[in-house]
Amino acid sequence: MDTAMRPKQSRLYRTFSKVINLRTTTSRIASSNGICLLALNGKFKDNLDRRKDDKKEEEFRVRNRAVMEALLAKLFAGITSIKAAYAELQMAQDPYNNEAIQTADQSVVNELKSISELKRSFLKKELDLSPQVTLMLAEIQEQQAMMKTYEITIKKLESESEKKDSDILSLEKKLQDLVLSNKCSEKRLNDSGSPSLSVFDNLRHSELNPTHFVQFQQQALRSIKSFVRLMIREMESANWDLSIAVGFIEPGSVFEKQSHRCFAFESFVSKTLLEGFNNPNFGLPSDSLSPINKTHLLFFQKFKKLVSENPKNFLTQNPSSSFCKFTKAKYLQLVHAKMECSLFGNLNMRKVVSSGGVPDSAFFAAFADAAMRVWLLHCLAFSFGQQVSIFQVKKGSRFSEVFMESVTADDVNMEPLVSFTVVPGFKIGKTVVQSQVYLSPVTYPAGI
Repeated sequence: MDTAMRPKQSRLYRTFSKVINLRTTTSRIASSNGICLLALNGKFKDNLDRRKDDKKEEEFRVRNRAVMEALLAKLFAGITSIKAAYAELQMAQDPYNNEAIQTADQSVVNELKSISELKRSFLKKELDLSPQVTLMLAEIQEQQAMMKTYEITIKKLESESEKKDSDILSLEKKLQDLVLSNKCSEKRLNDSGSPSLSVFDNLRHSELNPTHFVQFQQQALRSIKSFVRLMIREMESANWDLSIAVGFIEPGSVFEKQSHRCFAFESFVSKTLLEGFNNPNFGLPSDSLSPINKTHLLFFQKFKKLVSENPKNFLTQNPSSSFCKFTKAKYLQLVHAKMECSLFGNLNMRKVVSSGGVPDSAFFAAFADAAMRVWLLHCLAFSFGQQVSIFQVKKGSRFSEVFMESVTADDVNMEPLVSFTVVPGFKIGKTVVQSQVYLSPVTYPAGI
């Protein structure tokens, strides 16, 4: 029985022992609870202090960055102000303005001092800037300096524009003087290159010989050349492609020099004006001239009467004359409607000429002068009382010094061929006046 009770007692003992031990342990935990809490509170305080330090450090970095940004903004604003003052200093040099130079110079000095003071404060770490205020003031200063620079630039551009306008006016005046000088030179050249018309004032019919015809032909050709030069200038002003125009006049022609294209226009004008030259009535209707006007003496009288006349004045005062009808017909034939509209933008001259009037323009004046010279040349030709005819040289014909004269100053060699006739030749009885031709450029065989 005793042995039977021992196991029960042992289990009970162990149970009480556990309870006692548990209570003892609980008492220990309870008694040491304050110490554990104090340890936890210490760690938390350390973390809290560290966070406060980090926050202060971040705030310091942010403020330091803002101060540096304000410093840079103030520095760049100062540099912009120096640039504006320097621009003002340059502007005051021409024209010279002593007061403006001193003001600009003082502005540069003040800004350099301000930048130097910033540098000193930065190196000694004594910067005392309010970032927000400094940034705003720097922005205002920079904008004002830029506006000042723009104003100076505008003044400079306006000054340059005024100077260019003055230069343009001066160049236009020089151009007008040169044009006038060229016209005077052309007139002197025309007068010196052929005998004066006064030579024919005292000419009597009994003294007339072929030399007089050749001399007056030179006058007529000079008038034609003068009109052609004016016509080409008008074409260039109207942006004509002269190469295309030449191609229509003389298809397939090749020119040794670009300046030789003028001979194609001379050919067009001279052939048009001389068309019908071999007829006593010069292509006008038969009833325009009475039969008596076809005698050589009356042709000579007409020549003498008109040789000293001004073409425009004569046309204005004699609208029913044969010469007026001739001029009208030749102008309408030479200057067709599309050409006149392209050159001058309207058909005003054509309308005036068609109605029997005289246009008041340099272009028509030059044409009328050429037309009168050709008309007088026709009168002079029929004054000889012999058969009159004109002739042209076919393209590709061999050059002959008997019947032809080259319009270029180049030496004639290697049996050149005729490209086209510039001015037809004349036959008065047995007298031959050479035609003027343009020769095809010489092409040399390969290897020569």
